[in-house]
Amino acid sequence: MADKEYTYSDVSEHTTKKDLFLVIHDKVYNASSFVDEHPGGEEVLLDVGGQDATEAFEDVGHSDEAREVLEGLLVGKLKRKEGDPQPKSYAPTTQTASTTEGASMGVGLYAIVLIGGVLAFGAYKYLQAQQEGQ
Repeated sequence: MADKEYTYSDVSEHTTKKDLFLVIHDKVYNASSFVDEHPGGEEVLLDVGGQDATEAFEDVGHSDEAREVLEGLLVGKLKRKEGDPQPKSYAPTTQTASTTEGASMGVGLYAIVLIGGVLAFGAYKYLQAQQEGQ
């Protein structure tokens, strides 16, 4: 059944809760049986029903389990024709935790230097006042 080819026009006819098709990475999925179970709510699926949902699917960062569920909903492949909307190119972000940690480390270092400068200035003023008092 997953060998069936659907056109974008075919997919766009399936946009209701009881008849919902999605396209993700040029594969067609029948999400009708999953609408009520979707953790993000049915509105999320209905908003992208009958169209290419690749970007929406990938932007959320679905788990491996979600991808397995998706494979169970596969009904065919998308056969693109001239005039169909072009797929949005999806390039997953490759930002790592070390990049984020590096940025916060820089802010922390800046704060330490600033506090050290304030303490040094305070110590200088204190010692200067002590000398004038003698």
